[in-house]
Amino acid sequence: MLVRWRKNVLVLLLAAGAIPVTYMVYFIATSDDAFDVNSDNAGVSALETRLVQRVREVENQNIGLRKQLSQTQNHLLRLQMTLAAANDSAGAGGNGTKIKCLNAEPDVPKCEVIHVAIVCAGHNSTRDVVTLIKSILFYRHNPLHLHFISDSVAQLILTKLFESWSVAEVEVSFYPADSIKVIVLDTDVTFETDIAELWKIFRVLKGKQAIGLVENQSDWYLGKLWKNHQPWPALGRGFNTGVILLDLKMLRELSWMQMWRLIAEKELMSMLATSLADQDIFNAVLKQHPYLVYRLPCQWNVQLSMNTRSEQCYSEVADIKIIHWNSPMKLKVKNKHVEFFRNKYLTFLEYDGNLLRRELFGCQTASGGEGARNQDPLGELTEDDDCYDFRSERELVHRTHLYYMDYRYEPAPDDVTLVAQLSLDRLQMLELICKHWEGPISIALYMSDAEAQQFLRYALGSDILMARKNIGYHIVYRDGQFYPVNYLRNVALQEVKTSYVFLSDIDFLPMFGLYEYLKKAATTMAIGKQKKALVVPAFETQRYRLQFPKSKAELLSMLDMGTLFTFRYHVWPKGHAPTNFAKWRTATTPYTVNWEQDFEPYIMVQRDIPQFDQRFLGFGWNKVSHIMELDVQGYEFVVLPNAFVIHMPHAPSFDIAKFRSSSNYRKCLKVLKAEFQKDLSKKYGIKALKYLDVE
Repeated sequence: MLVRWRKNVLVLLLAAGAIPVTYMVYFIATSDDAFDVNSDNAGVSALETRLVQRVREVENQNIGLRKQLSQTQNHLLRLQMTLAAANDSAGAGGNGTKIKCLNAEPDVPKCEVIHVAIVCAGHNSTRDVVTLIKSILFYRHNPLHLHFISDSVAQLILTKLFESWSVAEVEVSFYPADSIKVIVLDTDVTFETDIAELWKIFRVLKGKQAIGLVENQSDWYLGKLWKNHQPWPALGRGFNTGVILLDLKMLRELSWMQMWRLIAEKELMSMLATSLADQDIFNAVLKQHPYLVYRLPCQWNVQLSMNTRSEQCYSEVADIKIIHWNSPMKLKVKNKHVEFFRNKYLTFLEYDGNLLRRELFGCQTASGGEGARNQDPLGELTEDDDCYDFRSERELVHRTHLYYMDYRYEPAPDDVTLVAQLSLDRLQMLELICKHWEGPISIALYMSDAEAQQFLRYALGSDILMARKNIGYHIVYRDGQFYPVNYLRNVALQEVKTSYVFLSDIDFLPMFGLYEYLKKAATTMAIGKQKKALVVPAFETQRYRLQFPKSKAELLSMLDMGTLFTFRYHVWPKGHAPTNFAKWRTATTPYTVNWEQDFEPYIMVQRDIPQFDQRFLGFGWNKVSHIMELDVQGYEFVVLPNAFVIHMPHAPSFDIAKFRSSSNYRKCLKVLKAEFQKDLSKKYGIKALKYLDVE
């Protein structure tokens, strides 16, 4: 199936004459469903045991070779130091001839923009690319322009990610670049140095050298890995395409598209399909046109794949520039320095990306003001305001990674999505909700970079969650001191694909069958044609272990026995009193209720509704304000007679604790409420005047 898929894609690319093949060949590299194109076993996992045995047999022979290689490297290092000293002498006015030192490329000017092309397709690859970008940003001192060759899924995710990240002096494009040099990277590489060190190697390319590559560090292209192994043609050991320098202007002048196509078509006559996708094509071209390639030092692509010679590439780990995790085993690969490499990778994996928003001193590129523009509203605030913290955090743009995991769902007509948000301490509710709601879910998760990795491990280890592909997980990275509850709700709401939404909270369990019930109600009550909000009555239990009621009759019995209660009846009855629970007990048909002060029901409504007001952070008035705006827009609140949700007990949130303990918190909430009501009257005019009298 894999070979057939690659063949079809390759044929498709060859037929796409109007699209620059320079870019199209990379597109198949990092799709979620494709095998890692740089994996040296390339789908032959059944042969891994035999290969490992073979490696062990020749290990003793390799030890001697490594010693010789180490001695040679030390000799070369001493020679390089001697040449450098000679250069220094000549540069200082000595009589000796100036000697060109190895790797003595000219420095990159301080504010020169470095262009980087990255292939990224599908949901899962976007997670890998974030770690790569963190490692680049950590070391870089130059402005960057990132060119993503991606599918529509990755473009959606990465557009939102970089817009919300607001990194200074970073520009992002999702179209092929013209007339420039680019660095092309796989998403599974990690930088160990400033990317400018790689960029300046362009300055030593000569003649028709248009491609910079590191030699392949395995025996794949030698055809000796197993009996009858027939790889694509390559120059010697071939080259690995995890890190590439491309002079696009030179390639166009050399008719790269025609050259690529003719060679690929010829080889496909006998090879039928590629094994390593774009890497095979590159190697076949370079076999016939070796003048195109500049051999990069191997430290720029240390390949940690199966059966490689990567350890012979460097004498000390300090020499390494880029680590390439191109084995299907990824972080479990065998290498004497793998623990060091793994720790480096994990550092960037969990590194707080907000710390990388720093501006570059003295460089103001066209994209350099993005972070500053997002902070302009803060200039209108004064720190003498007691509510400054609330007002300033309203303006925060949180770094957001949409569809953090694989999402495959095509909504049916009149479908409904459950919308919710959570933090790490509510993570255990996810599996429970999945058992109660079989329909699509859009959920925003408020987490740090490290917590996002905890979530990923939790999800990957859950059979329940992994069986579901209709859940959109959207990571909103933590920033600030308040929980941005309405910001999170808006992120989840904006990514809904269905006609209707059920606006819930993560600590509520829907009744069994609520998804199908709401879908039928949407059709029979025509809420898509009328402004109706269907109210799902809310109840609560104080028991952590609850025999969940299977019907309304069972729920009523539990209410009578004191096992269940109407939601917040003892601390905040106004929030759900308009639902009229007494009437609901005997109701068999839907009934309309009027909006009342502080009403905050859980509702199903059409997707195209007002956003939640993001001035309300943490605890208090976050849902109340939203229901108020629906009311002023003329929505009719209709209670469903056979629907319910139950709130499960949990420890109090940090924000509610702050609300209860801080008089200033409570005071600022009143101030924000008053401002919201005034803004509502300005927006809706006379229809909103009644809210100005609400205390």
